[in-house]
Parts: sequence; C-alpha cells; structure tokens
Amino acid sequence: MFYKFGLEWYNGAFITMANERFGDQKYRKIGILTGLNYAMQCVGSIIVAPLIKRFPTRSVLSTAVLIFGLISAILLIVDGSTGGVMAFKAPGGKTKYGTWNPNALFPIYIVSGVSYGTVELIRRVIPRDIVGGDPSKLRRMDATVHILYEVAGTIGAFSSVTMIGKFGYNYSFFLSPVFFCFAGLVWRFVDDHNNRTPEELAAVEAERENRSYLASVASGFKSFGISTYYGAFLVITHRKYVWLISGYALALYGHRYLENGLAPIFAKNILGVSSWSQIIVGGSNFGELLGALSVLLLTDKVTTPLPWLRLDALALNIVWVLPTIAVVRGNVKSAWKLAAIFLPVSYGWAAGDVSLAAYIQSTLAKIESQNNQVSALGAVMAFLYVLYIVTYAILSTVLGNWVDKKIKGFKGDELSNAARNALKYVGGAQFTVLCVIVLVSTMVPRGAFALNPVIFNNEPEDISDEESERSSDDDPKQNQDKEKSAVPVSP
Repeated sequence: MFYKFGLEWYNGAFITMANERFGDQKYRKIGILTGLNYAMQCVGSIIVAPLIKRFPTRSVLSTAVLIFGLISAILLIVDGSTGGVMAFKAPGGKTKYGTWNPNALFPIYIVSGVSYGTVELIRRVIPRDIVGGDPSKLRRMDATVHILYEVAGTIGAFSSVTMIGKFGYNYSFFLSPVFFCFAGLVWRFVDDHNNRTPEELAAVEAERENRSYLASVASGFKSFGISTYYGAFLVITHRKYVWLISGYALALYGHRYLENGLAPIFAKNILGVSSWSQIIVGGSNFGELLGALSVLLLTDKVTTPLPWLRLDALALNIVWVLPTIAVVRGNVKSAWKLAAIFLPVSYGWAAGDVSLAAYIQSTLAKIESQNNQVSALGAVMAFLYVLYIVTYAILSTVLGNWVDKKIKGFKGDELSNAARNALKYVGGAQFTVLCVIVLVSTMVPRGAFALNPVIFNNEPEDISDEESERSSDDDPKQNQDKEKSAVPVSP
C-alpha cells in the first residue's frame, strides 16, 4: 500500500503538472507523454525478466522500487535547484516553479516508466514465492492484494488534491520517494517460498556463468517480438480469441483515456482547477475496487467475462453526461459530482478486466506455441498489450491535438463551452463507438448469445493435434518461466 500511495501521488502530479505547463499543445503532449510511459513499462518488464531467473524475486523487487524512488526524486531536485518553492512558502500560496523547461517532464516520466514496468511485473510474480503453489492460498492472496491496492489507489488519488493545494503541483509528490524507499526496504524482508529443485538451481547457476545479463536481455527482446507475432496469429485466426482485440485491448484503451484524457480536459477547462482531475480519478479508482470485489463475490454465479464486458460497454455511454452536466466553475463539489459519474464506468471496466484475465489464463493454459521459446499465454498477452499501447499512443495524440485546436484562444465561459463541445466528440461519440464494438465482439464466442452464458472455454481447441500433444508433454515449470519473460505489464 505504501508503494501504491507513492505511485498515485507521483502519477497524479505529473499529469496535472503537464496540464498546467504544456501551453497550447497540452493535450497532444499529454497523449504522447502517457503513451511513451506505457511503452517503457513494457520495456521494463522485458529487462527485469532475466533478473527474476538469476536472483531472488524479493531482492529484484526491492531494488527496482528503490531505483523508482531515486528517479521520482529527480524532478524535486531539479525544481528546487532552479528556484522553485513549495506553495505555502510562495506569495499568495500559489505554485512557484523553477526555471526548468516543461519538456523536461518527458525524459523523467519515460525513464520512470521502465522502473514502473519492472515493479508491476514482479508484483504479479512474487505471490507464488511468498505462499507457494497452493491454488487456494494464491487466490486469497491475489484477491486481498488487489483490494488493498485499489483502496490505496482511491485514497492516494483523493489525498493528492490536498497535497497539491498545500505544496503545489511541483512538490505535491515529495513523499513519493520516501514511500517507494520504505516499500523497497519492507519487500527486502519478504520470506521467499523457494520451489526450485537442486537441479533447477544448478541450471540457473550455469546460465548465470555462461550467459551475460545483456545477452539475456537481448534474448528477452527477441522472445517478446516472437511472442507478439505468434500472439497476433493466434488471436486473429481463432474464433475463441479474436474478440479479445476489442474486449481487452480497446476496453483498456477506453479506460486509460477516460482517466488521462477526459478527466484533465474537464478539470482544467470547465472546473478551472487541474488538480481536481485527481478527485475524478479517485472516483474511478473506487469504481475499480467495487468491480474487482463484485467479480470475487459472484465468481460462482457469473462464470464467463461476457456479462461483465457487456456491462462495461453499456456503462461507457455515461460519458455523454460530461458535455451537459451542470457544474459551478471553481466549486470543488462539482469535481466530486464527476467522481460519482466516473465510478460506474470504471466499475464495469474493472469487472470485465479481472474476469477476462482469468478467462485468458484458463483457455490458454494447455496451448503451446510451435516455437519452444514462446508460451501461448505470453504470446497473446504480448500482442494484446502492444495493440493497446499503439492504439493509445495514436488516438490520444491525434484527439489531444484536435482538442487543443478547438479550445485555443478561448477563456472563461467561452473556454468552458468550447471544451464541452469537444467532449461531445472525444468523449460521447468516441465511447459510443467503443460501446458498439465491444458489444458486438461479445457475440463472437460460441454460446455467447445467452444473457449469462455458461462456461464456454471447454469447446474443442482450434489447434492441430501435433500442437496439443506437444503441449501435454511440456514441462509446467518451463511454461511458468516463459510466461514470466513474455507477459508484459498491464497498468
């Protein structure tokens, strides 16, 4: 939870600071900034994969978080050394920045994406090292961690507004390095549940001696490329997977654009205060918490992700409220009203995302790639995540540039009206299109026309007998290692 608190303050400060300082091209630049950060998270997950095989997972995780803490302190040092001060010390209590160029946000946020990616990958791997391979213990731990993670995310987003008001945009995350370092030290003492046999440990030691880390990283990038290619083939050519393109990748894009695109536009141009976007994001995070909790409680009653995805698709239309909702500029109560609107939208997405993850894992568990170095699960996840990153990078930049042109030169009520008009298209119209695409895709799997379909992942596999035989004879431990090195991070 300490890590999540620090992360919410750090990410919130960067997005709101960008919204304040990027000038006339702010939303195009915000789209590029967040898109590059997501791409570097993927790079971070590839870089750290060889380390997980060479060293104890807790040590790699602890070191990665400590490095993240150091990176998060860079902007604080730069701002302080160039004349920036905390808001409560500045005249009028307003943010006083240093003389650094706002474009400096790009290299710092991009590099932090690498560290973020390493931590997020390990966070999904370490539960097995803590409790072993017992499925019941793993389910309980994963559920507990996910709920606590969203609780911290909700509180962190809400509290960042107070932090910004007290310390300014440039120092609102001054506790992030402290919390990251504290989390890193705590993780250093996590008790590893070592499941490796002496033969496996000997093999790891031999690989460490015969193969350099750089060679392992290069192999990781190569494997990731192969995984993405095979994942595209597997998804596009199989009916039971093709609908994941919209059900997973496009739905994830919509959720990210909701928080990183629509919330900043509304907060800055209609409410008049950039930091209030964090109140809106806090409502979104709380919706994610409720969505994950609902899936946990209704696992036995809703056995497939389709009902949740349909709920997610329908909830996207709530975004049409943004261009017309009555708010008072400069009144924080209006921001809380928006937080309540974002809650059901994110509720549907989180429920769909959690159930989809379980579906993908269960249906791909016994399928093996024709290439012995690629796991089917890792390949599909790699393709879907790359598709999401490309979609977000292109659309958020293009739409951000369009919004910049629509609101350029306006102030006050005219700016608010121009922003509302833009939200009709980048919000309402775009999310209605996403709704239709996702709804149609949920009709693709066999037996999907029922309101609450029964389990449909036991249908005959659309793979060759040769692939099935190779899959059944494969070593589960090798599959696990391949998934660690191939599965990218989904933020």
